[in-house]
Amino acid sequence: MADTLIENAPVTETPVEAAPVADTAAAPRADNRDRRGGPQRGRGGPGGGRGPRTRAPRERSEFDSVTIAVRRVARVMAGGRRFNFSVAIVIGDKKGRVGVGLGKAADTALAIEKATRDAKKHMITVRRTETGSIRHEVGAKYASSTVSIIPSPGRGLVAGSAMRTVLELAGVNDVITKILSRTKNKLTIARATVEALSQLQSRS
Repeated sequence: MADTLIENAPVTETPVEAAPVADTAAAPRADNRDRRGGPQRGRGGPGGGRGPRTRAPRERSEFDSVTIAVRRVARVMAGGRRFNFSVAIVIGDKKGRVGVGLGKAADTALAIEKATRDAKKHMITVRRTETGSIRHEVGAKYASSTVSIIPSPGRGLVAGSAMRTVLELAGVNDVITKILSRTKNKLTIARATVEALSQLQSRS
């Protein structure tokens, strides 16, 4: 009888409130991880935006350098032409030391590095007066270039082409220069200038 009463009893449905569903797309996760499992890359997060890059300051060289000539040369090989770069550089400290170097490589940066090493290897020290001039007239010939350097107090540096570059980086002032040949090859002019400066004698 009890079973019959329970089966015939009216059934009332009680509405059940649905639990609120969190919006996972908009809200960040509590453990600071995005959907792919990695740390969030926001600007303020621990794994976030990268700050400004700070590069270590370059160590300044004691020599100033000037590139006076850059040439692209080609070699004819069995598979075609191969191009290299030839770079001529003058370096100096403007205190009496100066050198000219030549470097050849497939890349200009490597050619400049080789030329700088070559210039340091062939560096000379110029004997100057207290005013930065030279004590007597000198001249030299290198390959097809012939140059002359004459002291001239109070005139400043009167020079052109690669001679001016060499004399400026050597710290030589109050001189007049002459290029006695017709060549315009800056490398041979620069080396002739260095050869002439190396002939300077001391006061003794």
